[in-house]
Amino acid sequence: MNLEAFIALRYLRAKRKQTFMSLITVLSMLGVGLGVCTLIVVLSVMSGFETGLKSKILGLNANLMILGSGIPIERPELAVKRIQRDPEVIAASPVVYGQAMVIAGGGASGVMLKGVDLPGILEVLDLRGIWRQGDPNDLKRPGPRGLPGIALGRGLARQLGVSMGSVVNLVNPLGEDTPVGRVPKSEPFRVVGIFESGMYQYDTSLAFVSLASAQEVFDLPGAATGLDVRVKDIYAAGEVGARLVKALGPDYYAQDWMTMNQNLFAALKLERVTMFVILILIVLVAAFGIISSLIMLVMEKSRDIAVLMAMGAPRAVIRRIFIMQGLIIGTLGTLMGLGLGLLICWLLSRYKFIDLPADVYPFTTLPVNVEPLTVAAVAVSAVLICLVATIYPARTAGGVNPVEALRYE
Repeated sequence: MNLEAFIALRYLRAKRKQTFMSLITVLSMLGVGLGVCTLIVVLSVMSGFETGLKSKILGLNANLMILGSGIPIERPELAVKRIQRDPEVIAASPVVYGQAMVIAGGGASGVMLKGVDLPGILEVLDLRGIWRQGDPNDLKRPGPRGLPGIALGRGLARQLGVSMGSVVNLVNPLGEDTPVGRVPKSEPFRVVGIFESGMYQYDTSLAFVSLASAQEVFDLPGAATGLDVRVKDIYAAGEVGARLVKALGPDYYAQDWMTMNQNLFAALKLERVTMFVILILIVLVAAFGIISSLIMLVMEKSRDIAVLMAMGAPRAVIRRIFIMQGLIIGTLGTLMGLGLGLLICWLLSRYKFIDLPADVYPFTTLPVNVEPLTVAAVAVSAVLICLVATIYPARTAGGVNPVEALRYE
């Protein structure tokens, strides 16, 4: 142990006449620990929200969508083969999107109807992960009386009062041409699946049918409205989409999952940065406590400082003593905050004792995702703030005049 560290540790040990200074030191240490703990918990929860949202969004939405420019995609199987030649593409599948209405008993609800090609879509979307009743492959199997299958979100099924095996009518509001004009088109479907994504807006407004059934409902024989694509690197989906559109031709355009949800993730990122800036102020307040305790210590130890200088200690050594003392306070407070923060995060993720309303949040419990880089950034920031807080007291200590300090001793 060098001289600076030895003296700094000795100064941190409270004597009876230094009880008040010791109390300030402890409060400063607790302030640093509280700030670090709060930062870790809040940022971990916000990271959990972002990670959970990404998982839920990618469970129901493809990494990348290739769409026709205002026209259906004829012979989508040829486009799928061309897309799958790209080395970054894992799988691709044609889909049909459209607005429809589901009627059951005395209830009705508008839905976004998605026709999927089974089993190929299972390589693109994690449908099995959200299916709660039935099996996705049941959508392509004709049920009793030859009725095609439909899968509804749990929230939508609850609103309509239907369950597995119930018969619902699917209505295309745009309708079809008849001798008396264009009238809405209605077809019966049997509920063969109930899914739950955890996102209220999807569970109450989305329905799945087979690709062939959707083509029949929207009068698109052999065509598709889009191609769902899964890529190796989800964060490179935009680049892959641009490359695929260039290969397919000008009649296509691409939308990646980040573009479709950019407002949401931009807001989450802004919130994380804002919360970091706001909560780091707690550490700054604690740093002022460190400054106060060190200044008071310099005033108390001016005689000791003068003696050290008289014995030949350079002013740089005196400054390093008080810098070391501030760093010890900051480091101990940071370690205490890290331990408490990680403990709280573990308790939140392990016992899930905080419930969230499902109709407001996409999660039923508070999500927690501890990121090592975030923890390291919080710890380094706290220690650096404490280091900066020692500069003025250390300079004051280094500027003590030993002759004046010892004159009346």
